[in-house]
Amino acid sequence: MKSPANRVRQRQRIGFIAGLAGGAAALAALLAPSQERWHVRGPMNTGHEALRCESCHKSAPRSLRQQVQASVRYWVGLRKTLDDFGYLGVTNDICLGCHDRPNDRHTVFRFCEPRFAEARAKLQPQLCVSCHLEHRGRRVTLSMTTYCEVCHRETKLRKDPLDISHANLIALNQWESCLGCHDFHGNHIMKVRKVVAEGLPTAEIRNYFAGAPSPYAKTKRYKAKKEAKS
Repeated sequence: MKSPANRVRQRQRIGFIAGLAGGAAALAALLAPSQERWHVRGPMNTGHEALRCESCHKSAPRSLRQQVQASVRYWVGLRKTLDDFGYLGVTNDICLGCHDRPNDRHTVFRFCEPRFAEARAKLQPQLCVSCHLEHRGRRVTLSMTTYCEVCHRETKLRKDPLDISHANLIALNQWESCLGCHDFHGNHIMKVRKVVAEGLPTAEIRNYFAGAPSPYAKTKRYKAKKEAKS
């Protein structure tokens, strides 16, 4: 006959095993591809609603044990760089795998030129996530009030086509008017307006940033790929 102490230890072991099994089952259920909605950081941005996590988050190389060891070595000062743990970081290359377009008006590589050092210091425009931070449920996450000013404060046109010159608009700090006439990436097929008052209202552009349909034009030069090539 088991002593009371042995019975207590047996119940403790059973409880520990049951808890461990239940926790493992719950973790497996949460990490299942069909349950992604329970562990994402936030709603997908406009146009990304149908994407799976692995579309952007690629598994990091090496085994879990090696990743843990590398992380520990980094934190104790035996390694200079922190290794990717679980998944690789999402880089521009991941974004461009679907969104790279010929003749983009504001390409990533242009912002990497030395003349844009000041812009890189202020806005990091060479990074897609500077404007399109994911898991915010929006198309554009950067404010439209300061972006153009960083690079175009000194813009001068010899034959300005606008009824109110760019120089005057800049002097008046009318930076919100820029996107009323110009599609930032230039992918919408449209005629650029020459009368400032005929430009898109700021409210429409803000709604577009938030996820509303494009107010620029229905036809695009290039469509984003449904899935990046691996």
